[in-house]
Amino acid sequence: MENSSQESHLRSENSVTHESPYPLYAMAVCGQRIAVGSFIEDYTNRVDVVSFEPESLSIKTHPSLSFDHPYPPTKLMFDPNSSSRKSSSNRHLLASSGDFLRLWDVGDSSIEPVAVLNNSKSSEFCAPLTSFDWNEIEPKRIGTCSIDTTCTIWDIEKGVVETQLIAHDKEVYDICWGEARVFASVSADGSVRIFDLRDKEHSTIIYESPQPDTPLLRLAWNKQDLRYMATILMDSNKVVILDIRSPTLPVAELERHRACVNAIAWAPQSRRHICSVGDDSQAFIWELPLPPVAGPNGIDPMSMYSAGSEINQLPWSPAQPDWLAIAFSNKMQLLKV
Repeated sequence: MENSSQESHLRSENSVTHESPYPLYAMAVCGQRIAVGSFIEDYTNRVDVVSFEPESLSIKTHPSLSFDHPYPPTKLMFDPNSSSRKSSSNRHLLASSGDFLRLWDVGDSSIEPVAVLNNSKSSEFCAPLTSFDWNEIEPKRIGTCSIDTTCTIWDIEKGVVETQLIAHDKEVYDICWGEARVFASVSADGSVRIFDLRDKEHSTIIYESPQPDTPLLRLAWNKQDLRYMATILMDSNKVVILDIRSPTLPVAELERHRACVNAIAWAPQSRRHICSVGDDSQAFIWELPLPPVAGPNGIDPMSMYSAGSEINQLPWSPAQPDWLAIAFSNKMQLLKV
């Protein structure tokens, strides 16, 4: 990624667009493969796996790489082991969350269900899953979070619950791994909490919403510098940057969006860059001084992109760090950064 102190616009000629028959929300990128999930307020939804052709700057659809999904998937994610490979012809494991955690085997010409994982000991149903994260260091481990206040850590190789924690006082909206046994979560109770699986009885609160009970919706851990996290508050135009060594007070607040922020992602190969997208139809890329020091007028984004409508999702793939994906309306768009 180029460094720049001047605000610039990501040019539309450096974008590639895929149009779906359905509104889109969940997305996952694995090399040149992209999974997109529909957001239909009904039981039957769809997940399609398309491929990005960087030479021709085109998106290729594959009718056989599509499957029905119960309810809209709240998140999609490819196995991080395969996500670092650039080949589009390997088999990949895809996970989805919604009513359950589900695993799918994505081949060259077909997708087969592998497992349906239910964390409820007392019922054939489980509380809806709001999000999950796949452990990059130990990929047999997936952490899910739910509206029932719990975080569940799965051993997906054995198909069993490794541990389940009552993580918050209210619904848990997002979860993110930092180290092999350390994860963080955010909740409707307005807190960011860090957990260590080696000490399950305790958690550390590193941030709480300035207004009591303002939910925190998303969390992103800077994988290039684990001292830093970013979170967003419900109905807020701010991206809150946290330093876990200095809990309670943000080290920076990025406030240039004109409507609420919906998603955030750190650059996969840069510790200083983060992207945010929101209801103002804007995608901003920010270059942070580390440690973050905001001037009297705050921090301006280094580049921006205007989409056709509210942007609701944003994966940034380690295998294609020059491209990030956004979802708005029924479109998935790749932006060259």
